[in-house]
Amino acid sequence: MTTMRMLTTGIRRRSAVSGSARYSAAGLIKRGITGESWPRAWRDHELKSSYDVVIIGAGVHGLAAAYYLAANHGITNVAVLDKGYVGGGGSGRNTAIVRSNYLTPEGVAFYDRSLTLYNTMAGDLNINVMFSERGHLTLAHTDSALRTMRWRAEVNKLQGIDSNVIGPDEIKALTPSLDTSANTRYPILGALYHPPGGTIRHDAVNWGYARAANALGVQIHQNTEVTDIVVVGGERESGRGGGGRVTGVRTTRGDIATPIVLNATAGWASLIAAMAGVRLPITTHPLQAAVTEPVKVFLPTVVVSGSLHVYVSQTDRGELVFGASVDPFATYDMRGSLDFTEELAGHVLELMPGISKMRLLRQWAGLCDMTPDYSPVMGFTPVEGFLSDVGWGTYGFKAGPVSGEQMAECIATGRTPKLIAPFALERFTAGQLVGEKGAAAVGH
Repeated sequence: MTTMRMLTTGIRRRSAVSGSARYSAAGLIKRGITGESWPRAWRDHELKSSYDVVIIGAGVHGLAAAYYLAANHGITNVAVLDKGYVGGGGSGRNTAIVRSNYLTPEGVAFYDRSLTLYNTMAGDLNINVMFSERGHLTLAHTDSALRTMRWRAEVNKLQGIDSNVIGPDEIKALTPSLDTSANTRYPILGALYHPPGGTIRHDAVNWGYARAANALGVQIHQNTEVTDIVVVGGERESGRGGGGRVTGVRTTRGDIATPIVLNATAGWASLIAAMAGVRLPITTHPLQAAVTEPVKVFLPTVVVSGSLHVYVSQTDRGELVFGASVDPFATYDMRGSLDFTEELAGHVLELMPGISKMRLLRQWAGLCDMTPDYSPVMGFTPVEGFLSDVGWGTYGFKAGPVSGEQMAECIATGRTPKLIAPFALERFTAGQLVGEKGAAAVGH
């Protein structure tokens, strides 16, 4: 990993905040008076023939990794490639919920760091990301679900996370619109209450990282599809996969020489990995969501029900944003389905009968890469210079900042940071799985 350590040498570090000063309040007033157009948030570039690091995927994970490489380690000769546009994948199709009340100690520590970075992001990136700390409720409808909530609460408390189990009366006081009576089909017996949880504007997060990375010298290349990853040595050339080292990538705009490639894609993670001769234990499923017409704000918390496979929050504009579990079949199809709409509406009305007159405006879907233990695959792979930050299932947006920070450290130092060590690819052969299904299957 000597090549990775050498990347930090002789590269000047600049401030993303000062680079974004042109977006100040004074600039806003000036352009309002003069009608002068705004400068582009990030520039278009000609594709260079070589970069120190190539990141595949211009979502929150890829952009965050690029930003922290530049801001924390001075590595600016970085290209972020995407076959579409910035934030056009899962980073722009999620329901924007953030939290850290996971089930395993490894998961709790990891997501709590991400939540900390989200809390300071507006100042760090000089952009209003509209973070709303409104509290997160995970409902329990059965005795077994309530036991799981108590288990999670104890794990959270041991990790210093604000999380506790509350009863129906406290739930009703927090969210009056929920039906907490005992006469419902799925009575609410209690909930795991996580006050630091909330929502954040996902497009603002993507744009903030893109703008800040651009200001530090990172190049973002949209509409640039990776068609192959060049690997020499090892067994890839024999067709058996494994070993070797990365020397470059091929794209629809030309070839690039690079010693390091980071796979930060969602939906196509296993296909990109296969280009480097790396097999990932991932299946890809659609995850659908929907939004209603706007009404007066009445839902002050994020509400999740794992038993009913539904989660809901309300935006500042008044729309209700819903989601469910991933579709039960593996596919790359992102069309909405009537089955999803009917099941979602039925379960939401079980929780909040009073919203029956609200109209559903639209629905959409994104792609989720699911691993056997519902935890990501992060860090080095058997191919030297090829790293992964993939397999995020339904909770990748929550982990964007910490993933970028930790992967940047991994690339810059050539060592695996302690925070992501449990998520290494080799855990699947070593039998050291990080089982997050109890907190992540529908755990938004």
